[in-house]
Amino acid sequence: MEQVTEPEAIRSRLLAACRDGRTVGLVPTMGYFHDGHLALMRAARRDCDLVVTSIFVNPLQFGPGEDFGDYPRDLQRDREAAAQVDVDLLFCPAVETMYPEGFATFVRVERLTEVLCGRFRPGHFQGVATVVAKLFNLVPADFAYFGEKDAQQALVIKRMVRDLNFPIRVITVPTVREIDGLAMSSRNIYLSEAQRRAAPVLYQSLLEAKEAMERGERSGEALCHMVKRRIAREPEARLQYVEVRGLPDLEELTEVNKPALLAVAAYFGKARLIDNVILDPTGRVKSLNDV
Repeated sequence: MEQVTEPEAIRSRLLAACRDGRTVGLVPTMGYFHDGHLALMRAARRDCDLVVTSIFVNPLQFGPGEDFGDYPRDLQRDREAAAQVDVDLLFCPAVETMYPEGFATFVRVERLTEVLCGRFRPGHFQGVATVVAKLFNLVPADFAYFGEKDAQQALVIKRMVRDLNFPIRVITVPTVREIDGLAMSSRNIYLSEAQRRAAPVLYQSLLEAKEAMERGERSGEALCHMVKRRIAREPEARLQYVEVRGLPDLEELTEVNKPALLAVAAYFGKARLIDNVILDPTGRVKSLNDV
């Protein structure tokens, strides 16, 4: 596996591969890999001739008081993990490479970014869209892979790709979970033992609501109330939001009469965790790739 830090090096390496007719898969990450990241890389390995994984802790997507400085980083650990799943190129640009002095251009996706996490993290999705747009320009890939745990992020990137005509296909990969259901996240490292025992309540509450929908409950308010009631019984959890939103545009739904996302965010100590499930009364939509 080759590690590259400069845009010119990654572009020349991949443009040569493209001229040879080889397909390229890109897995954008902020590093500190867990099995969720590795699932993205395995999917890219399955689909593509060359796999590129980027590691870049993007300052633009962290707001004031958020954990940019504390975000876990371990490049050597990440290198070893990526090599084990046969990643070909690891792209690790510096902040000054991605955002040189005088940088003044940003990508904003409207509407999709104004709900769910966007209500509580102003500027976050502008930072995400900007860095991913730069990566798409720097890494000439055919496919890009994103996890469904960050469903809103994946939908924002899909919309950006569609609206700006990026010649790349976005593939989403199912959330990878611990044995007790907790969605894998680099931020799980922040959890105390008590918080870690409590955190699976997010997925448990979502599953209860999904099962209720499958039994015939269609009221978005009632489904959200089920989630809120279950999380409220867990003293380690501090709920931020739970909402039902239509797919793929995240419009407000009062009735689940079409494919929808049931999404939740909560704090466990300083760790802000998110999770979601797809609700579909027709049973046809299983993943974000289907919408």
